[in-house]
Amino acid sequence: MKLYGAPNPAPNPRRVRIFLAEKGIDLPETRVDMMKREHKSEEFRARNPLGQIPTLELDDGTCISETVAICRYFEEIQPDPPMFGRTPVEKALVDQWIRRVEFVAMMPVGNFWRHAHPRTAALLTQYKDFGESNREIWAGAQRFFDRALQGREFLALDTLTMADICLQTTVDFADWIGLPCDPELKALAAWRERLAARPSAGA
Repeated sequence: MKLYGAPNPAPNPRRVRIFLAEKGIDLPETRVDMMKREHKSEEFRARNPLGQIPTLELDDGTCISETVAICRYFEEIQPDPPMFGRTPVEKALVDQWIRRVEFVAMMPVGNFWRHAHPRTAALLTQYKDFGESNREIWAGAQRFFDRALQGREFLALDTLTMADICLQTTVDFADWIGLPCDPELKALAAWRERLAARPSAGA
């Protein structure tokens, strides 16, 4: 199989790399040059019609895209350590927090990246006022997750899950594009330190 991705700071490919590292799965990443728009080529769109990475191509030619879907595939073929929970309740809680990360955190960060960052100006028509308005939304998102992490080591369960990985890569990417975390949010800061200390953080 082949995993198509891109190096840091691209958050979505990193999400899968961290997951695989936590699982102990060694799958080299086939790099796609985003600056050369290789992910938008006709050849790549045959694998993923949205022209996005990461994309996993199985040996039989089946292609899976979207980070959570790719990680769920690996969870099924290698259940341990569990990254989506074991029981029905745990699995529901992990899904709940993944969706909260996607809507509460990833959305304002993505909107700022697309509409307010100079590196994306050549790729689309930017609405900079809208992009900048996401700074305050992101600040509110940080406060939300800081409250959620108070008294907790991890976001959804008592062990690291896909929900933590989704938030970790979002927060790290936000830093890179100029949306740093508020250092006064102590629970969020401590959680970041714990995740940054894990070997998978360098994936």
